[in-house]
Amino acid sequence: MATLTSATSLLALLDEPDQSLQVYALENLNQLADEFWAEIADYVTKIEELYEDDKFPQSKLAALVASKVYYNLAEFDQSMHFALAAGELFDLSVKTEYVETIVSKCIDSYIRSSQEAFDAPQKDQSPINPNLVDVVERMFSRCIEEGEHKHAIGVALEARRLDTIESCINHAFQGGLTNGKVKSADKRLLVDGLNGVGDQAKKSEAAGAELINYVFEASMSLVANKRWRDEVLHRMVELVERLHNPDYFTVAKILVHLNAAEKAGQQILDLLVENTETSLLIAYQIAFDLVSSTSQEFLAKVVQMVEGSSTPGTPQALKILSGVPTLEVELTFLYDNNKTDLLILNKTKETLEARNSIFHNAVTFESAFLLAGTTADGFFRDNLEWLSRAMNWSKFSATAALGVIHKGNLSQGMNLLRPYLPGDSASQAAGSKYSQGGSLYALGLVFAGHGKDVLDFLRTNLRESSSSGGQEGEVVQHGAALGVGVAGMATCDDDIYEELKNILFSDSAIAGEAAGLAMGLVMLGSGSEKALEEMLQYAHETQHEKIIRGLAVGIALLMYGKEEAADALIDQLLDEQDPVLRYGGILTVALAYCGTGNNTAIKRLLHLAVSDVNDDVRRASVMSLGFILFRNPTAVPRMVELLSESYNPHVRYGAALALGISCAGTGLSEAVELLEPMLKDPTDFVRQGALISLAMIYIQQNEKTAPKVTSIRKTFAKIISEKHEDAMAKFGAALAQGIIDAGGRNVTISLENRQTGTLNMKAIVGLAVFLQFWYWFPLTCFLSLSFTPTAIIGVRSDLKIPEFSFFCNAKPSKFDYPPKTEEQTSKAPEKIATAVLSTTARAKARAKKSEKEKAEAEVDMEVDEKEPTTAATAEEEPSKMEVEGGGGGADKEHEDEAEEEEEEEYDEEIAEEEIEDKQDIKGYKIQNMSRVLPAQLKYISFSRDERFTPVKKFRSSGGILVVRDSAGLRVKTPFIKTVRERNLPPEEQDEEDEAPVPEPFDYETDTEL
Repeated sequence: MATLTSATSLLALLDEPDQSLQVYALENLNQLADEFWAEIADYVTKIEELYEDDKFPQSKLAALVASKVYYNLAEFDQSMHFALAAGELFDLSVKTEYVETIVSKCIDSYIRSSQEAFDAPQKDQSPINPNLVDVVERMFSRCIEEGEHKHAIGVALEARRLDTIESCINHAFQGGLTNGKVKSADKRLLVDGLNGVGDQAKKSEAAGAELINYVFEASMSLVANKRWRDEVLHRMVELVERLHNPDYFTVAKILVHLNAAEKAGQQILDLLVENTETSLLIAYQIAFDLVSSTSQEFLAKVVQMVEGSSTPGTPQALKILSGVPTLEVELTFLYDNNKTDLLILNKTKETLEARNSIFHNAVTFESAFLLAGTTADGFFRDNLEWLSRAMNWSKFSATAALGVIHKGNLSQGMNLLRPYLPGDSASQAAGSKYSQGGSLYALGLVFAGHGKDVLDFLRTNLRESSSSGGQEGEVVQHGAALGVGVAGMATCDDDIYEELKNILFSDSAIAGEAAGLAMGLVMLGSGSEKALEEMLQYAHETQHEKIIRGLAVGIALLMYGKEEAADALIDQLLDEQDPVLRYGGILTVALAYCGTGNNTAIKRLLHLAVSDVNDDVRRASVMSLGFILFRNPTAVPRMVELLSESYNPHVRYGAALALGISCAGTGLSEAVELLEPMLKDPTDFVRQGALISLAMIYIQQNEKTAPKVTSIRKTFAKIISEKHEDAMAKFGAALAQGIIDAGGRNVTISLENRQTGTLNMKAIVGLAVFLQFWYWFPLTCFLSLSFTPTAIIGVRSDLKIPEFSFFCNAKPSKFDYPPKTEEQTSKAPEKIATAVLSTTARAKARAKKSEKEKAEAEVDMEVDEKEPTTAATAEEEPSKMEVEGGGGGADKEHEDEAEEEEEEEYDEEIAEEEIEDKQDIKGYKIQNMSRVLPAQLKYISFSRDERFTPVKKFRSSGGILVVRDSAGLRVKTPFIKTVRERNLPPEEQDEEDEAPVPEPFDYETDTEL
């Protein structure tokens, strides 16, 4: 058959009155549309008429031809319209560019329509085009049949199609679910797994569980609408619970995100009632995960659920839920692995003049961060004379720093701070009110997030200090309010809120600022309308800017994690004339949408960053980008690149802090490249922000993971030692030295809980309040709430810490501690060589040469003829090599020998490095309760053959792991004692830790009497 060169003959048939001829023409044009679309385009009007003709038998065929023509004309909307009209003739199974393009257009259109229908009220919802629904449904069916479940789930999540998500998961189980229950026949197969069918059932269930995890992760990272995300997660919980062998840890993660404390408590209760070894271990692990990732209010509800149980494992579960075991093992880890380089701290103290308040504060905060949680307060004890120079609020901050150092030391916290607390006779001296206020603040930091044991004491001092009056009373009130806020964080206790409100209404600028902030901390994330109304009303009434600022931050804390529910408040605050309240509106955006990556919030912040007339608001707008995008740190450098070069120094400062917040602990080179030029910025506070951010990014990094970290450390020290450097930059450098080596080099800044994948509430709040040090230095201590220990700590069901090891398949040097600085010893002055004129040197050389020649002549006369002449020739050879100027040949020989020695040493070094590399490739063992960096977790593995194995499948999440003891609890093994156990008196020591009494035996001797 001859190849067609034109479609004219077929197009002519479209004008024939016979419909069969028109159908014939369309059938052929459908095949040739991609080749002759330019000619067919002239007849597209006629083709549309045939489509619209109700009497034409092949109107759908006409629509398909028109669709292809419009596609080639790049009119994609028109092409999609006619493709939908073609119905089943539009074949989705054909893998052509036309089909893929139109299907993608259909999906985009369907997603927009579905989202509008989901967001609109029920009465305002308009129906979606049935043809569009049909195309999308066919696409879903094709994906499910081909096993492309994740593709279908991705579209279904955006299109708000919960039924499709469930269908994909059910299909992955391959019949494992029947009417929401596992078949009884399959239960046996899933249990024993002895034959191939049982193995297949296990694989099917594993595939379904993997999809449920995928839905959870995609919902958390991609779904912007909170109401829809919660619906999906609720449905996932139902699906997991129906399985014969559910993944309890996945359920726990979802329940934490949903803030479903009652369901989480019921899950632990069910596991305790089951009362098997495995169920108890799972219950204990979930309890540890809840402690590390939920609020006090959440834990209180879980405890209330579990308390009613009388099972054998209930006391242990309640003990874990109290949070005490978690804090004890973390404190022990930080104490035992403390690698603080005190030489850096001492050098900074000697360099910065203590009489200057800002420098004294700088050293105080640096020491607090370096030793955070380690209980090592020796620096303060060894430098009492330096500490005594602290005056007024510097004394307040110095006392509060003790709370950072002893953070989590619940058993000794009150005793350690007792000399400074109100009521002690030693603290009644003049000026001690600052120490009293600071000690109350420190007590709150020690019990941060676990304050039920000290809240009554703090509230008592809050009430008593309000009756004393005067400025001294306000200082104690300030410290007590901050202490109550930190210790009672997220308790949502109305009584505490009312007491703080009474302090606020006293209209004291000093006490009121702390009270406003503390009210937000106590009601954190509650979104209480009553609290919002009262705080906002008083912010309008008071004339004190400090109180307004405290309330603005407190209001932002109230809306933590509320997302769309905070939009009305955000609009109201951003429309305020008072820039301080607009500043609060920016913080509300940051905390309400923290970690969501919400595009609407990002656009709003970027707009305000370049349009608001107030520098504080613009600075906060750029900083807030770091909170919203911390789950996608690589996007932030590109977003703030232009802002980092802004003419406004406040915007540049905000860009620097945004990089530090979002990229904390990552060592991201793109972020560092933007921050390095800021170290030379003409504005002092921009340099300060760059220094702090670099420390946050490089925390727990060494030369292997971040080659520039050594030079950055030297930059910190150089700025501190520079006499002409601005005080603000030196303050930033001192803070940076404390942050980069925080917690004895054993903590990082992590805004996400690795155990559950949810927001790390304490870290986010701590970082947000820390940034207010711009206005008030004592708030710097809040950064300690963001420090997360980086360790793997295995505990048995009896909460003892056994000594065992696990494997790391990486080089030890890659994740090693940075080397400590070496103290430079003073060198003795070197002797300077005496200058010699060239004429003198030549004269000495000639004299030396003549003396040599005379000596050689005398030797020749005395030498016996029979003696060999090798010695003489050996002496003559160097003399022949000598040139005027003397000693050139000897120097050359020495140089050659030195080069050979250097080459040998270099070869030896290379050989040693190669041996080390070969050893490193094999990996190494890490002892329990050792530092394991976040980047190192993917190299960690546990052998099933070992005695101790985690009950939870290890998925690159550190922290506390409950381990199964295959040998049983009765078999003795070495344990690691906690710091509290080591400090117990001998009579209270655990008897199991003592050496076992030897068995009775008969002593026999061969000695004859």
